[in-house]
Amino acid sequence: MTASITYTLWRNPDDRSDPVNLADLDEKTRRSIEEVPPWPRPPWLIEYVERLRYPQLEEAVRTTWHRVPSERSSVRSLLVDHVNHILMNQYREELWPGSNPWDQHAPTVTGRMVNIRAKTVINGVDMPAAEVDTDPFVYGIGAHLPGGGVVTAVLPRTELKYIQVQFTTRS
Repeated sequence: MTASITYTLWRNPDDRSDPVNLADLDEKTRRSIEEVPPWPRPPWLIEYVERLRYPQLEEAVRTTWHRVPSERSSVRSLLVDHVNHILMNQYREELWPGSNPWDQHAPTVTGRMVNIRAKTVINGVDMPAAEVDTDPFVYGIGAHLPGGGVVTAVLPRTELKYIQVQFTTRS
């Protein structure tokens, strides 16, 4: 079982109206956000459309649990899968310019690229972790959760200066 979370990035969280918080949108996307349809939209859709004005860290954090542990449920394997998923879905044009979305490509990151001597913070406690710090587009980190399962995060390198990489249990 896997759950992914997308976050809104606030570059200046103290002042959410600061223009630095806005995403770089192309004209077509900007128009589609600003155009109000002639029919009423539910509040959840209005909120979603409004969030599109800000950078989204799509599927940035994943929590995965396997009933039966195996090599595929290791931190290394799950981190590589998460990094490759983000690269394939968010950096396709940068990695394979002009390719079609349905073209098959070899994984960009492999298990050999994972540093298993990293550390991260989970609920305020330093924990052993694994990281991918070799990709030019993203940084990835993952760790075993104390209660079972694995948490991974894959974050755009361009935004790392705004992010404190720590994990906290949500209730």
